[in-house]
Order: sequence, then structure tokens, then C-alpha cells
Amino acid sequence: MEIIVALAFVAAVLFGADRLLLWLESLGHVHWRRKGRRRLSEEPTAGLDAMLSDHSRR
Repeated sequence: MEIIVALAFVAAVLFGADRLLLWLESLGHVHWRRKGRRRLSEEPTAGLDAMLSDHSRR
């Protein structure tokens, strides 16, 4: 009986986490299930990469 209660609790937590992430996705904070992944090759490169790569050293 305890294992059934534990499995039900785990299912409820996973369902709640999924709903929370879908809500955050609707607000634009995360990409979870509905929007898919961003293509990183189409994203602009960060200026931090240019600052950290020091081409003057050899």
C-alpha cells in the first residue's frame, strides 16, 4: 500500500512540474515542450566569446 501512495505522489509531483514549466513557457521564460529547441547556428554569437578569445597571445 505504501508503494502505491509513493507512486501516486511521484506522479503528482511530475504532473505539477510539467504544468509549472508549461506556464513558464507561456510567459517566455523557458522552452519546454511546445516551442521546441532554438537553432543555435541561427543565434547571434555573444560578445563575451570575442572578449575571452585573446588572439594576441601565441
